[in-house]
Amino acid sequence: MTVYSFYIFDRHRASAISNGDVPGVNSKALSNEDDAKLIFGSIFSLRRMVRQLGGEDDSFLSYRTGEYKLHYFETATNLKFVMLTDTRIASMRTVLYQIWANLYVEYVVKSPISPVEHTGGVGVANELFEGALESFINTVFPPS
Repeated sequence: MTVYSFYIFDRHRASAISNGDVPGVNSKALSNEDDAKLIFGSIFSLRRMVRQLGGEDDSFLSYRTGEYKLHYFETATNLKFVMLTDTRIASMRTVLYQIWANLYVEYVVKSPISPVEHTGGVGVANELFEGALESFINTVFPPS
């Protein structure tokens, strides 16, 4: 089982960490920034559609195609955590919550040298967070 990509969206920018190419997607045709824009646009549209059809209490959690599954978690401060995985993987909502609560809050929010907002295309750019995230992902999905 594989994690293909991981994104964090705040109100300014996406921060992407890619672990490989999504099968069936021509990655050479799009840059990482274009990928992030497409993912964000898809999530924005799907969230809006779910709320219009089901009401304000309904929420968008994931979708699956024939090639990958997108998992979504949004915090109360509108940070959006997105993970693209193999289609065989069950819900990652708890894992995304743990990434936010145990890694993002500890290494980014509580860091005195980390900026409050990530404007100007910088993204998170925190080596401690990225290293801890990679270790955590490798714990949840051991490399084959």
